[in-house]
Amino acid sequence: MRRHELTDAAWRRIEPLLPVRAGRGGRWLDHRRVLDGILWKLATGAPWRDLPERYGNWKTVYERYRRWAADGTFDRILAHVQVHDDAVGRIDWSVSVDSTIVRAHQHATGARKKGHSAGQTSADGVGQALGRSRGGLTTKIHLAVDGRGLPLSIVLTAGNINDCTAFPHVLAAIRVSRPGPGRPRCRPDRVIADKAYSSAAIRRSLRDRGIGTTIPERADQKAGRARRGTLGGRPPAFDPAVYRRRNVVERCIGRLKQWRGIATRYDKLARNYQAAITLVTALLWINT
Repeated sequence: MRRHELTDAAWRRIEPLLPVRAGRGGRWLDHRRVLDGILWKLATGAPWRDLPERYGNWKTVYERYRRWAADGTFDRILAHVQVHDDAVGRIDWSVSVDSTIVRAHQHATGARKKGHSAGQTSADGVGQALGRSRGGLTTKIHLAVDGRGLPLSIVLTAGNINDCTAFPHVLAAIRVSRPGPGRPRCRPDRVIADKAYSSAAIRRSLRDRGIGTTIPERADQKAGRARRGTLGGRPPAFDPAVYRRRNVVERCIGRLKQWRGIATRYDKLARNYQAAITLVTALLWINT
């Protein structure tokens, strides 16, 4: 086994979740070799055409990666490991939220600008989570991680989208199913975030759902409250000791960006790029 390739333990958990071949055709390239090839590509950031021959034909590996991104195979793998950890009580529901900017390589541009979803529009890449900022075309990865630093939800937006704007979508994407009957769990016990998420609307929405909030108040908000005197109201509750736990989301971002194919975006389609993040995230869950 080489670096970044699947361990036997990880493969045993992933194998039953992969699609089974249907119909007739030529020789079927082993799923494990394909996944190892995908992981090599994500680890190195190299072009698909440079995939080593030991992983098979690069077109076969790319086509299966594209197909699994489209049919939700990687999403099902991540959902499966989350359900397992929640069933055994390993998930810490004190959720930390943050985002990170990723530069888009020139190969990531040129996709069709048709259709879009909330938080993924921009002047340069409608529906592909590309936005123009001072450094050029960028994508922003928004994460909500549990108390161990493992992602519960992943949302892509254009790089010029404000964190507060994407926050409702990040929170709504938290959805961990039960192993048996019952509704999926969507509500964390507490949300920990930095000053970028300090807004009255966010605090109100979390309070209405009964979710604890640990978000520091911005200096301009403190000054505005002081100017209004007694009409400014009380300062929001804030516990510095709890806030120190927010570093888990920053460490998670660091672990994801160790993969060169994630630290720089090479995929034209936001769907494919998010699938890469989802696959690496699933491995983080499996290997933790």
